Amino acid sequence: MTTNSSTHYTQQAWSLADLFPAIKSEAVTDALAELDSLISHFETFQSKLNDDLNAADFQTMLDSYETIGRKMSCLSGFSGLSFAADTQNQEAQNFMARINQRYAESSNRTLFFELWWKAAPEETVNRLLKTAGEYRYWLETLRREVPHTLSEAEERIINLKNVNGRSALDQLYDSITNRYTFALQIDGETKTMTRGELSTYFFANDPAQRQAAYQELNRVYASDAPILGQIYQALVRDWRSENLDLRHFETPIATRNLGNDIPDEVVDTLLSVVRENKGIIQRYFKLKAKWLGLDKLPRYDIYAPVVGSEQTYPFAEAAAIVLQSFQEFDPHIAQLAERVFAENHLDSEVRPGKRSGAFCATPVPDCTPWVLQSYQGKVENVTTLAHELGHAMHSMLAEHHNVLNQHPSLPLAETASNFAEMLLVDRLLQDADEETRRSLMFDEVEKGFKSILRQSYFALFERDAHEAIHNGASVDEISALYLANLKEQFGDAVDVSDDFQYEWLSIPHIYKYPFYVYAYAFGHLLVLALYEQYRQEGEPFKARYLKILAAGGSEAPATILENAGIDIYAAEFWQGGFDVLAKRLDELEQMPVKAFV
Repeated sequence: MTTNSSTHYTQQAWSLADLFPAIKSEAVTDALAELDSLISHFETFQSKLNDDLNAADFQTMLDSYETIGRKMSCLSGFSGLSFAADTQNQEAQNFMARINQRYAESSNRTLFFELWWKAAPEETVNRLLKTAGEYRYWLETLRREVPHTLSEAEERIINLKNVNGRSALDQLYDSITNRYTFALQIDGETKTMTRGELSTYFFANDPAQRQAAYQELNRVYASDAPILGQIYQALVRDWRSENLDLRHFETPIATRNLGNDIPDEVVDTLLSVVRENKGIIQRYFKLKAKWLGLDKLPRYDIYAPVVGSEQTYPFAEAAAIVLQSFQEFDPHIAQLAERVFAENHLDSEVRPGKRSGAFCATPVPDCTPWVLQSYQGKVENVTTLAHELGHAMHSMLAEHHNVLNQHPSLPLAETASNFAEMLLVDRLLQDADEETRRSLMFDEVEKGFKSILRQSYFALFERDAHEAIHNGASVDEISALYLANLKEQFGDAVDVSDDFQYEWLSIPHIYKYPFYVYAYAFGHLLVLALYEQYRQEGEPFKARYLKILAAGGSEAPATILENAGIDIYAAEFWQGGFDVLAKRLDELEQMPVKAFV
């Protein structure tokens, strides 16, 4: 495949037809009926579960379970993507709630199989694992959950509780925050915009616009602080009640670590190394202040451009550049990414009601992933496009696995996305003028802040907030805790104003996926190390890297990386990522400062 800037790519909404034609369609009705039939048949296996179960019957059960998982994932994926496309659409809201309910009920009906496996004697487990093939790692992950598994009746109740509890609160948070509009003075005129549109002004050349944009974001979220804060408190209490009180995890973050198959000590080491190296990023912000002609950088200006380049990229050009950067690394991954465009699985329009941010979703292995972003022509939108297409490419490289093993552990899930961004930056640098080149080099270090320091400090905040809420902290006290977190993070390099105490209210991840965020730091530091290997080795590196991605979630992350010569238990490994960032910063500090305001 050859891509070039003349290739035509249209900015549009996605099509979900490869899943279902519409919410109210015969296909959805038939799928729900088929799901019920599949589960009814699976329930007949319950009487065959015993310590002497033979390998052939066990394989039949596993295949049936995986088929049910595919059908459930199709329906839940379709409902989630429909809701993301328009969070204010009542039909989509109701459909997602209905599918979530059905998902919980279906999970309850098949729960007996997982519980039997967790309770089976070691002798039975070891015998059946020898013939489990592709299912082996998934089965091993279930056994790790044994100390935290409850009775079947209790697990059923929790499944139903989560639908009308956690899931409902998550959906309520989305519905409230995605209806927000923001007002900003642009050229003497007040413009009303979405959060996605507002966020482009965080990167504006005009410092007054940057400050006004942040103040408006914080103002709108702060106005609902009592409501949004109560939602968070309820989610945190629910997390603790289930995972510490009932499942007996030692800490709130340990639940996520087990799900990621990352040992607690690895995560502790990662966060400690990040905390110890915060000075590297603070040093970057001091340099940035000099380039902006400031004594000290205000928090409003951390994403301020350091050069006068205001280059924008029409969507078609951005798509072509991203695909070309993939092509130059490996033609096959460019062909995979092209599928997202060819099958109209990318929603890049800017419109009210659409979910904010960006993501890539792969409901089932045999469907090309869907990518969502709100593209507005800035260089950061181009890198986001590369990032999400990297996720898509990762999924497609692992599409030969079953639905239980395709998705990588969260920390490895950021590998291809971050690597794709670095490929794009190298491609952009080839044709960049002096101003754009300088801007891209600053962005490379700044991404280290966004993905490593910022996300790790979110995780540190979550750790503190969970404990504080357990001890009765109010919403105001949580906000004060967050402000202290910011001040430690930025040190004496950045002036953090009090209005940023409300920023945590606008971070969906801490609501929907507690402690998810450290995966970004894990992935970015990993990719810094991998990309350094690529620069040194060239062609021989590629097969090893693509093998990591093709593994998907079929093995433990530590095993996948160990096969690539990486020891995630070693603090020196994580320190190596910061050493790469420090070298980039050394290069920037050697450039003559040319103040830009």
